[in-house]
Amino acid sequence: MTNATPAARRLSTLDRWLPLWIGAAMAGGILLGRFVPGLSELLVRLEVGGISLPIALGLLVMMYPVLAKVRYDRVAAVAGDKRLLISSLALNWIAGPALMFALAWVFLPDLPEYRTGLIIVGLARCIAMVVIWNDLACGDREAAAVLVAINSVFQVVAFSILGWFYLTVLPGWLGLDSQGLDVSIGHIALNVLVFLGIPLAAGFASRFVGERRRGRAWYEGSFLPRVAPWALYGLLFTIALLFALQGEQVTSRPLDVVRIALPLLVYFAVMWFAGLLTGRALGLGYARSATLAFTAAGNNFELAIAVAIGTFGAASGQALAGVVGPLIEVPVLVGLVYVSLWAARAWFRTEPAAITEPALERTRR
Repeated sequence: MTNATPAARRLSTLDRWLPLWIGAAMAGGILLGRFVPGLSELLVRLEVGGISLPIALGLLVMMYPVLAKVRYDRVAAVAGDKRLLISSLALNWIAGPALMFALAWVFLPDLPEYRTGLIIVGLARCIAMVVIWNDLACGDREAAAVLVAINSVFQVVAFSILGWFYLTVLPGWLGLDSQGLDVSIGHIALNVLVFLGIPLAAGFASRFVGERRRGRAWYEGSFLPRVAPWALYGLLFTIALLFALQGEQVTSRPLDVVRIALPLLVYFAVMWFAGLLTGRALGLGYARSATLAFTAAGNNFELAIAVAIGTFGAASGQALAGVVGPLIEVPVLVGLVYVSLWAARAWFRTEPAAITEPALERTRR
């Protein structure tokens, strides 16, 4: 699609080949973790409260520019859209966990550790990278901020309860094997605070202070173009670190990775299309439908990996399943960004901002 329009042809080399750079970051991270002695152990040691400091730094750098772009004076209008909020809650907290539970049992009936890891991934709704995918697809930034905040609140309240239900109660009702999940609400709340609360507060503060002192024209015309590229740098840095952390496991068990990947591929595709088609059926328009789709398809792999490692151990099958999550999610959702821009024309009969003014190009101006 990069050759479709003059605007697209003005993209920088970094922007035009973003999927390639993401693939290179993934491959580089795996190679570093596999062949640099002690790197993965060093990353594990650099943790506070179960949170990896280098990964947290990468996520904060990645999320801040996107959240600094949000026009917070429009958030109230988004919060009043009951169709968007109710459909998002239903997709994220009813459909998503149920679909992952079903896929885990269909594809991995003989591998309980991987199955449990996948179910944990399905319970951890996205509060971080979704803002990047949504921005690249020219979704509604204000809607994304609202839905991510709602997911965060529900995550603190519902994660442990749903984990108990899907790993203990429901398997018991169906006569299946069960595994418990012991994770504290405090641990989940800390995860949400670090990965969402800090960059959200920083983004709000920078817009509030910048507009009060210099005005909106200066803030959006001068300040944002300077900080926006750091979202991409933070994304690539985070991806490389994640795969460096578990590079040895991924390369030493390739067949297991393939088996874990299959249900994940189905999950991401089904959830994304369900979100986009739901938005279209409800008449939400392209931007909010895209936001609904990406918030439904994305998962909080940081939380899923942390819970799997904390509960079952770093070398467990559950932890490997959590690591394979971003291995599949990142390239799939990057691909769905391009599908989303195509769907804007084909299904919504509209020209998304990315066609006339690409999201990545906007970070350069």
